[in-house]
Amino acid sequence: MRRKLAWAISAAILLLGGAVAFARRAGVETPDAAYVKSFEEWKTEQTDDLKKNWLSLAGLFWLKPGANTFGTDPSNAIVFPKGPAHAGEFDLQGHDVTLKMLPDAQATVDGKQVTSAKLDPDISKHATRVDMGSLRFHVIVRGQRMGIRVRDSESAAIRDFKGMMFYPLDLNYRVTATWIPSDGKKTVEVPTAIGDVSNETVPGSAAFKLNGEELKLTALGGDPKTGLFFVFTDPTAKGQETYPGGRFLDTGPVENGTISLDFNRAYNPPCAVTPYATCPLAPKENRLTVAVTAGEKFDKAAHDRMMQGHH
Repeated sequence: MRRKLAWAISAAILLLGGAVAFARRAGVETPDAAYVKSFEEWKTEQTDDLKKNWLSLAGLFWLKPGANTFGTDPSNAIVFPKGPAHAGEFDLQGHDVTLKMLPDAQATVDGKQVTSAKLDPDISKHATRVDMGSLRFHVIVRGQRMGIRVRDSESAAIRDFKGMMFYPLDLNYRVTATWIPSDGKKTVEVPTAIGDVSNETVPGSAAFKLNGEELKLTALGGDPKTGLFFVFTDPTAKGQETYPGGRFLDTGPVENGTISLDFNRAYNPPCAVTPYATCPLAPKENRLTVAVTAGEKFDKAAHDRMMQGHH
């Protein structure tokens, strides 16, 4: 009798274990309250970053050598979205940009009213900020190009933003990967949204199993001691469920030779919501063969409206 009872209990445990395992494979494992809370806090931070740094973008203009006049009048070399008809000019000499303002511009450079100033770019420790009405602009350097990035604190994109869209949380897409450090010499070619390709030295790669397949992702930045940065794409991008250029994924530090990849926190690059960003795209090394139905989705309709407005 005891043996039968023991067998029945064992069978029940095995059945329960099998059911739990099946539930996990089927993607129905429910995240606990702490995980959900942490995810929602992260999503709020991501949304705030979008509104502050990306949805406010109102223009990106590449400079040509010499004088580049700017203002709202179409006769300018650079046509601003708002402000005076003729605001002044950006003078590009080599890698130096000098701003010369006309009196009508009513602009300040780092909070001071001046008529002329050399503008330090974003790759310096202190990018020079120019304010003109609701517009704010500074110099950016991308490869051999130098440009003017413009923000508008009254941007309609901020006002019209409907929020980030995500797949349902699925703990099957939170995996532990083996960290394979680089020798410090390995580089990968990383394409960008503006058509450039840069050779980036990589810190290493993460090897893991997802939905039964062995996969690997190469980190494009960060530090194993503090956290790493990945850009990847997967088959969901082909149907444009996710952003075609790939998604970003940040991690914590490497611990005991492993790293946690939580694809629920995969998020779109800024290029998904603005035509004025210069995002890195997924290199060929990071094109996964397994569909990652977790993380942020792509609002193609909103993206298409944005691009039509841009053109």
